[in-house]
Amino acid sequence: MNPIGVFASVDAGLGVSWDVIRQIGVPTIQLHAPHRGSRGRDAVARLIAQLAEFQVRLTAVFAGFDGESYADIPTVERTIGLVPKATRAERLQEMFEIADFADQMGCDAVGLHIGVVPHDRRDPDRAGIVEVTQKLCQYCQDHGQFLHLETGQETAEDLIAFISDVGYENLKINFDPANMILYGTGEPLEALRQVAPWVRSVHCKDGKWSDQPGVTWGQEVPLGQGDVNIRAYLETLHEIGYTGPLTIEREIPQDPERQLSEIGDAVRLLEELLQAIHAE
Repeated sequence: MNPIGVFASVDAGLGVSWDVIRQIGVPTIQLHAPHRGSRGRDAVARLIAQLAEFQVRLTAVFAGFDGESYADIPTVERTIGLVPKATRAERLQEMFEIADFADQMGCDAVGLHIGVVPHDRRDPDRAGIVEVTQKLCQYCQDHGQFLHLETGQETAEDLIAFISDVGYENLKINFDPANMILYGTGEPLEALRQVAPWVRSVHCKDGKWSDQPGVTWGQEVPLGQGDVNIRAYLETLHEIGYTGPLTIEREIPQDPERQLSEIGDAVRLLEELLQAIHAE
């Protein structure tokens, strides 16, 4: 069965805090990239030793940047990822550093929200986004790494077109079903089937549709309480041949006790559903 994981953080981001990884008791994590000061040689050695002590495997390192904001969809369009021109070069350099950190951690996958890419292939801003993604893919390729694009900010069709335009075999997808709902960009199970050849990692997260999809945010909710249909999601992952980790992400860092409780519930739900699916 797929190993279960959790999205975690050392000192930054939306993941569960580092000191509760052992409490959760899962065998894998994805890690929100630490701040620069926590990526040095000593920090890497300490993190590797702690993961070995916890008996936890790191499966992906995800980037986040200063100045990003998910306040609303228009703000996402202005601030997220490698799309904003004013910060693109600086953020590309930081992505190189994060890839180096992942490499030192023995991890072959780096991920990020690339940002809201113009849908129209004739848009003059699109070429620059394709080019910066190619540079990042090449850097990762030189280090034997994959680059995972988080889903949500584009339809499945637009994501496939962007991957085709970038043209690198190591460009893959981290599929998050709730993001498709939160951003209003498509029915998640249908989208998953469309992008299946590129899916190399996934999130297990749930959400409810906005009454104005694509205009206002949907609502993230505990796993199993939203519109994803988690059992059908797991069945679809099985159908497309995905055997990797199921990484739980619950974005309520302002309430760590509730976050830990709901992630514990999510672990139990996934375990029960996986057992039921594999028993059939």
